[in-house]
Amino acid sequence: MKSRWLLNLVLLLLVAGVALALYLVPKQKGAAPDKVAVSSVDPASIGKISIEFPAKAAVVLEKQDSRWFLSQPYKARASHEVVGQILSILTATTEEKLPGDDPSRYDLDHPVLKLHLDGEEFVFGTINPLDGRQYVGYHGAVYLLPSSHAEVASTQVVEMLDKHLLGPDEQIAGFDFSRLEQWEPTGLRLNHDNGQWKVSIAAAKPVQKEIDAWFSENWKDLTALSVEPYQPDARAKYPSFEIKLKNGKTLHLDKLRESPELQLARPDEGLIYHFAQDTGFVILNPAIGFKPQ
Repeated sequence: MKSRWLLNLVLLLLVAGVALALYLVPKQKGAAPDKVAVSSVDPASIGKISIEFPAKAAVVLEKQDSRWFLSQPYKARASHEVVGQILSILTATTEEKLPGDDPSRYDLDHPVLKLHLDGEEFVFGTINPLDGRQYVGYHGAVYLLPSSHAEVASTQVVEMLDKHLLGPDEQIAGFDFSRLEQWEPTGLRLNHDNGQWKVSIAAAKPVQKEIDAWFSENWKDLTALSVEPYQPDARAKYPSFEIKLKNGKTLHLDKLRESPELQLARPDEGLIYHFAQDTGFVILNPAIGFKPQ
């Protein structure tokens, strides 16, 4: 028992001694490696993104009037959040900048993907097994960067789509719900004129504050859970409605289904927007002081 106690005491003194020695060792200034900026290009200056893969078609996004659009493999509004994540490689920093004279050492001669930002090319090679970072070739050098840069660039195309049902230039001025099942008997239409909502149903008792709240809480930033391509079938007939825009245009939307989720299709964009079922009920049943039969 006494020998075990002495052993514990010796170990305690040893730990204390090591701690004291570490404390007394002078801290070297500048010991931490300096971080190197990968690029000096301003992300805001980029107008085209091309993501190239070894065994599948490239994905291309282009900026038009400060907005990003997918142009390949099909045309659609792009998510500015995803685009921002892709462009973030231009502002990345790292402690590891290596010579690029031996690309095969990092599998840069057979890259998993190439990212073109206008004239800037980033080549993605193998993963460092020690820290999970990825070797990226750029301007004749090799950088160790988080693998998230490659992951966001190689995400599925549908995840790059803007999930907002309406674009920023599509401002709502009214609704025509008369071709939805619950509103067909009354032919419901709503128009916003001079700050007031006008309801086409004579028996309705609308309260402006309630309609304003319905609109601002549900339609002003309506965002889908997911988006996917849509191929309209000319033979199929779906319940539908139209949105009147402030620029005089009208958007037609097909209601493909309402359970277990609401699916709204925009034939003009060739996209289906998926919403939760309760969201679907609320946005298609405005607070107008009238309940459909």
